[in-house]
Amino acid sequence: MTSLLIWTNKLSVGNVVIDAEHRKLIGMVNDTIRAVQTRDFLALKHEMEHLEKWLHAHFAIEEKIARALEFSSAQLKSAQQYSLETLRRLKDGLEAEYGMWSINTAAHFSCFLKQWIIEHITRVDMPMKPMLQAHNYNFWPGYTAKYSYTAMMETIPCHTGYE
Repeated sequence: MTSLLIWTNKLSVGNVVIDAEHRKLIGMVNDTIRAVQTRDFLALKHEMEHLEKWLHAHFAIEEKIARALEFSSAQLKSAQQYSLETLRRLKDGLEAEYGMWSINTAAHFSCFLKQWIIEHITRVDMPMKPMLQAHNYNFWPGYTAKYSYTAMMETIPCHTGYE
């Protein structure tokens, strides 16, 4: 069995919204890995659909913050498209096997997911960290200190994956 991922402060990009999103994504990747390892086809299908929906919203949030920081979003967009296309292909391949995938396939898929989320955070989002550190950890485009943290959080799109 492949070990699961654990969030550490080393993965922080310096923004409460993006860091919270990444914590949630790590949990979703772990749930997906569990479904693969137990060959639970229905759970895998659910987790992959949930992950894909969440990623669309997550990427929109990252793009909004990047634009506000005047950070080039070209790298973000290409990495995001690659991520979505690759996850779709892997999901389709596993679904075609209806839970009958080999131990090697499960290990490969689990390894890919773990590498993907770590690379997404460290190679795609981490370059924003210096720009984010010039702002308050609670930075959100259009949010000013005169509003409460709760009011700021209410301006962030909610994406539970069940809408």
